[in-house]
Amino acid sequence: MAYGAAGSLELTIERLLKSSYISIVQNSSPQIIKLLYEEILSFKEALREFDKKRSTINMKMVKRLEAEMVEAIYKFEDVIDPHLSNQFHSQSEEEEEETTDHPPSMVFSVDVQEIKQDVDSFIETMNIMKRVYIHELCNPSPEEEEDGVVPSRIDFGVNESNIVGLSDRFMTIKDLLDSEQSEQMIACLVGMAGIGKTTLAKKLFQYPFTQRRTHLFVTIGPKYQLADILVDILTQLNANVDEIMLMKGEKVLVELKRLVFKSLRFLRYLIVLDDVWDIELCVELLKLFPDDNNQSRVLLVSRLCEVVMCTVYRFTFQLPLLDKQKSWELLRGKVFGEGPCPRELEKAGQKIAENCEGLPLTIVTVSEILSRAEKTLEYWNEVADDKQNSVYKDAYEQMSKVLYPSYDYLDQHLKACFLYIGAFPQNCLLNMPQLAHLLSAEGFFNSESMHYSEPTMNCTYDRYGYLYDFHAKNVIMYDNETLGFHLHSSFWYLCNKEAARTKLFYALNCHGDTLLEEGIESQRRLCIRNNVLLAVKDVHNLIASDSKVRSLLCTGDFQEYPVPLCLEHLRLLRVFEALSIRFYEFPMEVLKLVQLRYIALTCDGNLPTSIFKLWNLQHLIVDRHLRIVKSVGNLLYLPIEIWNMNELKTLHTCGRDLPHPCCEGSLLPNLLNLSGVGPQSCAKYVLEKIPNLKELWIDIELAPDATEPLTCFDHISHLHQLQDLGCSIMNPTLKTDVVTPLVPLSDFPSSLTLLTLNGLGYPWEEMRKISSLPNLKHLFLECYAFRGPKWEVRDNEFQSLSHLDIEDTDLEQWTFQNYHCLPVIANLRIAHCYKLKEIPLTFGKSLLSIKIVECNPMVVNRAIKLKEEWDDKYAGRERLLRLVVRSSL
Repeated sequence: MAYGAAGSLELTIERLLKSSYISIVQNSSPQIIKLLYEEILSFKEALREFDKKRSTINMKMVKRLEAEMVEAIYKFEDVIDPHLSNQFHSQSEEEEEETTDHPPSMVFSVDVQEIKQDVDSFIETMNIMKRVYIHELCNPSPEEEEDGVVPSRIDFGVNESNIVGLSDRFMTIKDLLDSEQSEQMIACLVGMAGIGKTTLAKKLFQYPFTQRRTHLFVTIGPKYQLADILVDILTQLNANVDEIMLMKGEKVLVELKRLVFKSLRFLRYLIVLDDVWDIELCVELLKLFPDDNNQSRVLLVSRLCEVVMCTVYRFTFQLPLLDKQKSWELLRGKVFGEGPCPRELEKAGQKIAENCEGLPLTIVTVSEILSRAEKTLEYWNEVADDKQNSVYKDAYEQMSKVLYPSYDYLDQHLKACFLYIGAFPQNCLLNMPQLAHLLSAEGFFNSESMHYSEPTMNCTYDRYGYLYDFHAKNVIMYDNETLGFHLHSSFWYLCNKEAARTKLFYALNCHGDTLLEEGIESQRRLCIRNNVLLAVKDVHNLIASDSKVRSLLCTGDFQEYPVPLCLEHLRLLRVFEALSIRFYEFPMEVLKLVQLRYIALTCDGNLPTSIFKLWNLQHLIVDRHLRIVKSVGNLLYLPIEIWNMNELKTLHTCGRDLPHPCCEGSLLPNLLNLSGVGPQSCAKYVLEKIPNLKELWIDIELAPDATEPLTCFDHISHLHQLQDLGCSIMNPTLKTDVVTPLVPLSDFPSSLTLLTLNGLGYPWEEMRKISSLPNLKHLFLECYAFRGPKWEVRDNEFQSLSHLDIEDTDLEQWTFQNYHCLPVIANLRIAHCYKLKEIPLTFGKSLLSIKIVECNPMVVNRAIKLKEEWDDKYAGRERLLRLVVRSSL
């Protein structure tokens, strides 16, 4: 968390140095701010040393040191932020007295002389902490005695012959390991903490076929010493290591490695490497296991996909969560053993099992709590009806020792991002753009420091990469039905607990949360999960009294009626997330918050012309509660002053267009994401003023009296860095010629990687204008984006396309001209195409999955045939084609 706190401070100092609105007074030692900035970067680099040393550290001591760092950073922020805020406010008020009709012409003069001593002291403190931290990483303190260790093994079944929910997977892997393949085989089990990997590995290890092999079970964990692992292997092989252990230096490792290889040579072995966390270690160990073509086997078990990806020739098995039936079977067996469950408890019991969300460790832990309690219908109904019941909280608390390593051993730059996800409601699907903008505004997201271990599935550029990294580390889940990410409740609880402990954020779920002993005093971020709380007078007053709040996150259910805010008291606010609260008019008190970097709210009214006062704003997101289609000539525009907000990175306006830039100097050089605008914002004179745009989403609302085709793409060539482009007709009429034809291919930016079209009704022949885009990887065609009975993909079209989604069209026949079409396609989804009868059968070997949703049965049959032919053709590969069919027919 210290890395996240340092990132937030870094962003503050960076704005101080680089903002065109700020000038540091020269006689106030401006060089001290530059030195401070350099020291923060150096401090963050020192924290990144954790990533290299984490396999040997004393985690408790490291967390203790990081907590002290966070306190020191917060203490310094409480000096510099009010100092800056006071100067900004006083100079703003002076200018308001002079003029209120024009954007600010002045630059804020910042005098840092008053805080020079505080800056010097903080730099000295940081340097001391940095040295102590590096010393601790390189020379770990002795470990304290643990009170108790939570076993990694989970007993799933009532007896050893029945592994609930894993029986099919057990038989598949058992047959694979016991096959006649003579070459060394590596099988991998991967999945989130508590899903049963070790249980399954032990069951396989104990199966009779292992008796025909020399079998070794090696448990590693996130903390390890390579020498200890090698000694463990040799001890199980009955090899004598006494002489080697008398040696010194690197010679010990060299000799241990040599002896491991020699001892395994020509043996027919099964080696289980359980709980592996480190890629380099995995590679190092696999080198020591000789392949003598004698049916030797290695079973690799890890929480991390990146670890099991370290070897090319492998069979990987991702363990799934249990379904409702298996969850109930496991819970019932753990609570009642061989006996039956009383009939009156079955319905509540099934709901309790469902509330465990398929994670075996949760089910087992909840079962143990239920076993010790009274088995009454009233009690079980209480537990079943409330996912916030103490039974689940107690279970998550007991599970924490198993779950916490998944957080503790994350890379430094990911920790604050992961905890921040917990600010959103339990079980909610993550809004990826919203989360990315928030993390950027908080200072947690720095693209230069983000290094992702997992190739992105369908994201566009780096701002979503961290989510796929979390998914690869099995700390968040991806829902194939909703195509979104979410936290399992066990990790959601961990995020909230750790966030409160580290003061990342404090969540208010009910009135009682304001009465807790630790309270909300001095909290950095407040997360309001029940927006009605803002209308409760004592809660309102309590929030207003906490002048140190930097972020106010209203993430509860949508509130249709405005609630009173206390923004005028939160002068240090940098982030205000309130999309879930409806405002009749733009809240004018926001304009006093000159340090705001991010604001998101729902408002049907116009934005005030004085919006320019938020000169520090980077993310402006304004949604609408009501969408009323207006007639031609009655369009909504943003105030002209928007062109003076040159710090903007994100602008979402929902039905409000960018006005004509009246001044020659009008420019938004930092704008990367523009969404919610109409065709009027795609005029040449607008696009030329946003040259660095990476993402553009156009929403077209057809007016009842519209007669002329709308122009959207004629000037798209001015956006040379555009990566994502989306265009949707919000109220499609399915008439022809509502939008002008696609521009020629030469007019589309070659940088385009994602294209979404909705309701445009183009003929399929127009597809040729986009099919040769060199970098196009993701194509979404929705709601009659293209029309007509036949689409033939021609030779060498879509050479880079990896994801294709076709939904709601009148297409009947889809064919390929030859075998060279869509050569790298990986994921195909076809939904609600009721007339479609034919799809191609000649996809390349990059294909990973096909999903068919509510389509003509003939398409389903073709997809099944495609899978059969594909699996036969690539039978020697470690994976099969994944086919998912959802149909009510």
